[in-house]
Amino acid sequence: MEDFSGKTVIVTGAASGLGRATAVAFAKRNANLVVADVTAEGLDELALELEGQGTTVLSRPGDLSTRAACYALIEAGVGRFGGIDTLCNVAGMLAPSRVEDVTEDIWERLMAINLGAPFWLAQAALPSLVARNGSIVNIASTGGLRGQAYTVPYSASKAGLIHMTKSMALEYMNRSVRINAIAPGPMDTEGIGQAMQFFPQDAEQNLVDRLISIRPAAEPAMVADLIVYLASDRAVNIHGACFTCDGGTTTS
Repeated sequence: MEDFSGKTVIVTGAASGLGRATAVAFAKRNANLVVADVTAEGLDELALELEGQGTTVLSRPGDLSTRAACYALIEAGVGRFGGIDTLCNVAGMLAPSRVEDVTEDIWERLMAINLGAPFWLAQAALPSLVARNGSIVNIASTGGLRGQAYTVPYSASKAGLIHMTKSMALEYMNRSVRINAIAPGPMDTEGIGQAMQFFPQDAEQNLVDRLISIRPAAEPAMVADLIVYLASDRAVNIHGACFTCDGGTTTS
């Protein structure tokens, strides 16, 4: 098992789902944690659980939709632990809708959370990450790799995140940091289940079914283990990659 003793990991979206599983996975490997989420209650519960197991945790509830908020999170982590070794951009928003029903507020909110926040957090964290041979792991989606009906703003934001990852990795090719992405398919989480309920009632079922793999949906812990691997020294030669973890939904 990878050992992150003495290293500091930031996980956004940590109150539930994949973010929570990621924080737990790094805690098991002795990392110091900075956890962030807009849901304060779930974040507090996570922090209490991990601190009870001996993990040092800095909990930062709040909205990361602005550059200032993203910079404040990184500065808090650096101030508490002296630097950042891994940034895990897990927080994301899915708001299924027909194209004609997408509002300006929904579009801007999705772009701010799914694409803006990972960029501003990376921009703020990169000086520390470069100094400490660190890494960034961005959580994209299969929606960023192929078309998905009723999720146009979400898919656009995740496609942008994938190409942001690759472009940033190229720019930092000659510096001591690794930048990668993972594109999961639907996971067995409460958040995904709730989102599926909000697809248009008259949506064409054959188009919605494209989101679902023949194989069982991944448990969050499975994807979290891949995040940990990409952040570890064992993945030292992986840079600018995007890994799918989708039960084969993107094979055709």
